[in-house]
Amino acid sequence: MGKISRGWKLTKLSLGVVRKDKEILIFPVLSALVTFAILASFIVGVFFAMNPIDSSTEAFGPVFVVFAFAFYLVAFFIALFFNAAVIGCAMIRLNGGDPTVKDGLRIAKENVGRIFMWALLAATVGLIIKALQQRVGFIGKIILGFIGMAWTLVTYFVVPVLIYEKLGPLGAVKRSAALIKGSWGETIVGNLGLGIIFVLLGLAGLLPIIIGVAIGTFAAIAVCVIVAVVYWVVLAVLASAAQSVLVAALYRFATTGQASEGFEDLQFSSPW
Repeated sequence: MGKISRGWKLTKLSLGVVRKDKEILIFPVLSALVTFAILASFIVGVFFAMNPIDSSTEAFGPVFVVFAFAFYLVAFFIALFFNAAVIGCAMIRLNGGDPTVKDGLRIAKENVGRIFMWALLAATVGLIIKALQQRVGFIGKIILGFIGMAWTLVTYFVVPVLIYEKLGPLGAVKRSAALIKGSWGETIVGNLGLGIIFVLLGLAGLLPIIIGVAIGTFAAIAVCVIVAVVYWVVLAVLASAAQSVLVAALYRFATTGQASEGFEDLQFSSPW
């Protein structure tokens, strides 16, 4: 079985896990809600930082940088924590078990220290790349863009490595890079397949808007836009969960040669 076929089967497997364990959809929702709450608190903090008693704004620059980094770090940590919860539940299902929300939270909490350290490293690297992109020309932006893409690819398996191999951030990056090297074909095809599916589903959300415009009344357009937005939000939650499940399935395949333990009969042998 070729890499393309295996990658596509992994995509279908990921969607199958989401369909089977709909409770894991709570994790992307919680991640978004907590992030929005934290963002609101940071906006309030920045607002007060911009209004010092002496009306001087000279200190605002470094204060803003501190606030920006703090928010970036917290946002990364929240996303990674709930991502780890989804991956934990997915691995239980792929191993033949029946996961619960409690299982996902337990797995994430047991690894919270490593998750935080990885969030610190990832946030630092991300901000450095963004800062450099603002200070270089067009060619430099392209080069840094490729560096960012390479970093994203190399660190693709970091979260499951942190959870199941108990490595530190740097060790997890090295291990993730090694796993990517052995499963790059399945990883690319799996992510491409999942992306195409959700892009096509996202385009379907334009249909209500088109209908509203065809009707022509303000009320009809407003209602149809609301329907489309709700549809896209639900789709974003599904896509987030499916992406995390795909990481778990790819990690299991890369480390064991099998995607699952009998789940929907989608297990197959690794070529190496």
